[in-house]
Amino acid sequence: MPNYDYFCKKNGKTVEVSHDVNTKLKTWGEVCFVAQIPLENTDALAPVKLVISPPSINIPISNSKLKEVGFTKLVKRDDGVYENVTATDGEKKYMKAGDKSSLPHLNKKITS
Repeated sequence: MPNYDYFCKKNGKTVEVSHDVNTKLKTWGEVCFVAQIPLENTDALAPVKLVISPPSINIPISNSKLKEVGFTKLVKRDDGVYENVTATDGEKKYMKAGDKSSLPHLNKKITS
C-alpha cells in the first residue's frame, strides 16, 4: 500500500499513513485512527490536507558505474582527506585539503 502525508493546520503536524488509493482521509481523527496514534489535544473533526510530495527513488549505483558515466565520488577518510573512489587515469586517489594538485579533473569530465 502507498504512503501518504497528511497535514493538520490546527496542530501544525504532518503524519505519514499507509492506505489504499481509494481511501480519502478528511479529518484529524481519521488520520490518527489509520496511523494508530493518539489524538492528543487536537479536535478529531479538524480538517487535514493531503500533502503532495515527489516520490523518492533510491537506487544503489556502484562506484564503477558512477565512474563510467562521468561522476566523481569522494569518501571522507580522515580530517581533510577524501578518497576519490572513481579516480580515472591521471587523477590522484586521495584528495587533500589545500592541495590543488589532488583535485579531480572535472574539466575532463564536463563537456558542453
